[in-house]
Amino acid sequence: MKLDLSVDRKGLEAAAKRARERNIIIPTIKEQKFPHLVPQKIAEKLLKVDLSDITPMNLFRITWHNDPVTGKGGFGGVPNMDIPKELSGVSARIVGLVGRLFPTGSHKVGPAFASLVSRLVTGRFDPTEQIAVWPSTGNYARGGAFVSALLGCEAIAILPEGMSDERFELLHSLRCEVVKTPGSESNVKEIFDKCDELRQSGRNLIILNQFEEFWNYLWHREVTGSAMIEVVEKVMGGDHRYRGLTIANGSAGTIGAGDFLKERYPSSKISASEALQCPTMLSNGAGAHRIEGIGDKHVPWIHNVKNTDVVMGIDDEAAIQVFRLFNEPAGIEYLAYRGVSPEILRQLPLMGISGVANLLSAIKFSKYYELGEKDSVLTVFTDSSEIYQSRLRSLRRERGAFSDRDAAAVYHRYLLGAGTDYVHELSYHDRKRIHNLKYFTWVEQQGKNQEEMQAQWSDGEYWTNVSKCADELDLLIEDFNERTGVLKNL
Repeated sequence: MKLDLSVDRKGLEAAAKRARERNIIIPTIKEQKFPHLVPQKIAEKLLKVDLSDITPMNLFRITWHNDPVTGKGGFGGVPNMDIPKELSGVSARIVGLVGRLFPTGSHKVGPAFASLVSRLVTGRFDPTEQIAVWPSTGNYARGGAFVSALLGCEAIAILPEGMSDERFELLHSLRCEVVKTPGSESNVKEIFDKCDELRQSGRNLIILNQFEEFWNYLWHREVTGSAMIEVVEKVMGGDHRYRGLTIANGSAGTIGAGDFLKERYPSSKISASEALQCPTMLSNGAGAHRIEGIGDKHVPWIHNVKNTDVVMGIDDEAAIQVFRLFNEPAGIEYLAYRGVSPEILRQLPLMGISGVANLLSAIKFSKYYELGEKDSVLTVFTDSSEIYQSRLRSLRRERGAFSDRDAAAVYHRYLLGAGTDYVHELSYHDRKRIHNLKYFTWVEQQGKNQEEMQAQWSDGEYWTNVSKCADELDLLIEDFNERTGVLKNL
């Protein structure tokens, strides 16, 4: 599989003209991986720019290396949270990369950047005439709206009406057109249907569907994968054995970083989790759940299923209850009583609901493989509690105050008491069964090519060829910046 980087000269001139007018400089993938490569003049200017400012300079903040200084800061190591045994109940070392320090508060802004910029620098997206459409269950649409604002183009966000209020608030603040679809995070097909409707509207649109966007996979494989390697090598230490990445499948972008890690650590595993209430990979199931943002009822086109070792179901009630434990005063007080340090307690709000689900996945993974104190597991805390405060208020209204007794029950039942139920280690034919589920969504409904679907399974170079396009994109970005002259005149 080779991504389309063909150049439209007319569109390229229009895009370069817009970038010149708005002083837009595009960072390369390498600069996002290794921000010490960012030109010094830009790094110095960023010290005076707020993380949320709508300025093209913040394109250079789309990196895992933002310094953990509220608002402003330079670049540093990869922000991460080390989960102690007092919290996880397991001896294995669980480390989660923290997405909170990206613009918009989530790392999903990265694949949105790659999806749009790959069209911009090839002239296949004209920001003066076209509208970028961002289908999502939340964070990807927020990231797309932010990138669109920085690049000076119009945007439409499509997401389910049942998502948290905070997701919509940022979109409205960015003057993004918002289209709400029926349902919640489980209703992905309704999002796809709305995309089809918009295609027939006659508007000049480019639809950037994260579930089929290989730039989503590529950005995570290269940028998130590189950040994870750094955490494994520098944070976990040489005396630990890296055993695997476990993460909710979602759009299958972030889990692509596991492919990068497997190249360095061939014996490591990739574990994909999903809500138990809608277990698509586990049992071809249907339903609805409350783990916001992960999407389901289909297998994403960009999921390299053949490289996935484990699937597991996470009870959405467990994720909701532990989220309350981490964010209610009675929960914090009880965790302190159980020996969780003040430093860790201060960091717990860095986990949103899906982040808690990822933590629970890592705990189940550790128990299933009977990992010890020399073993390490990686996960990702995609976003933070900031965008779920409305959910907390709703839970208080529906269930009442979170008491000391509630805290004790949640801690022992869902953290210390997490079991290995609904953990399934995949055989060759299990993987093929899950891969074949792509047919119903992508070939029958979305018009994909069945031969390409087969190539995803049988062509050993298919997925590595996707990642090889990163260097080619960087050359096009460098050419674009030279064409605009903004970087040279900085």
